[in-house]
Amino acid sequence: MFFTRSRALLAGLSLLAGSAIVTLAQQTPEFRVGVNIVNVLATVRDRDGRIVTNLSKEDFVLEEDGKPQQITNFFRQTDLPLTIGLLIDTSISQRRLIAREQSAGRKFFDHVLRPQRDLAFLIQFDSDVLMLQDLTPSQAELENALERLEVPGRRRGGFAPRRLGRSDLAGSGVGPGDAQFPGGQPWPGGGGQTPPIGGPPQGRPAGTLLYDAVFLAADEVLRNEAGRKTIIIISDGVDQGSKVSEKEAIETVQRADCLIYSVRYFDEEAYGGRWGGGFGAGSEGRSTLQDLSSQTGGRMYEVSKKLSLEAIFDQIQEELRSQYSLSYSPAPGSPDRFRKIKLRTRDKSLKVVTRAGYYPKKS
Repeated sequence: MFFTRSRALLAGLSLLAGSAIVTLAQQTPEFRVGVNIVNVLATVRDRDGRIVTNLSKEDFVLEEDGKPQQITNFFRQTDLPLTIGLLIDTSISQRRLIAREQSAGRKFFDHVLRPQRDLAFLIQFDSDVLMLQDLTPSQAELENALERLEVPGRRRGGFAPRRLGRSDLAGSGVGPGDAQFPGGQPWPGGGGQTPPIGGPPQGRPAGTLLYDAVFLAADEVLRNEAGRKTIIIISDGVDQGSKVSEKEAIETVQRADCLIYSVRYFDEEAYGGRWGGGFGAGSEGRSTLQDLSSQTGGRMYEVSKKLSLEAIFDQIQEELRSQYSLSYSPAPGSPDRFRKIKLRTRDKSLKVVTRAGYYPKKS
């Protein structure tokens, strides 16, 4: 892809060759051959939740698998290219929220993307995982894609989104999936159910391939991208019918050096009314989104009367532009073993948010 190649050059050959190891979707700007480099992005907040941006290398303590590590490079990271994947839950239970998601998404892309430097893509997921807009620097293309968000059974003609599902592991749901959309098209993920026209079958949501969407965004889109890579999920957090597990989705994101920001957003009236008496609106979805974010170095938010979706997007934007980058050289070890990272500040009143660890890249 043209944008991928040009961004690799733009990053200044920062994707290290050979045995280079990269963490949290970040490449160190120094080119080193034959040396394993782990680069860690982190956000620091004080007791009141405000982002702290004035720390130095000496303020941090870094460990890998319980062993102290020497921080070799340290800087505030705001310049390297940023790639953002926005993943929006369009299952039937979310249909009344789509207009607000479209409006907030337009503002977010307009504020966070730097022309000819950053890229974004848009995926919607329900009983299928569909790419509405592939990687692009164009605000106009992303806005057009947001306009095409639709729940199953109500999608308009004239546009054929790319169905994600190259891997045999994910993207086509559970079961034979032999039900048909109107017009004779197969319904991936249907598991033999009736397509969700007019409401979810049997009083429950028809399918929400959350884990598959995360897996495919990381594996098919972000894995080979340079620079900082972020997935933003808007969903109630309840998965229905994915082929991959939550654990497999998280591992794929970690191997792709991405971080996840998740936004828990659901229609209380849909869940608390005629669609299942609260199914999915409890702790299950919240804990899922917390796991996806905390294990990859991001953060989970929840839309409420006090915190709007637009305000959450503003906070995510601020965090993406206020990260520290620390790099170190770890000892050799098994390439397939997950290595745990612990990063803290000497000031115990501050909270550091970073990923739980990384998988070394095979040479």
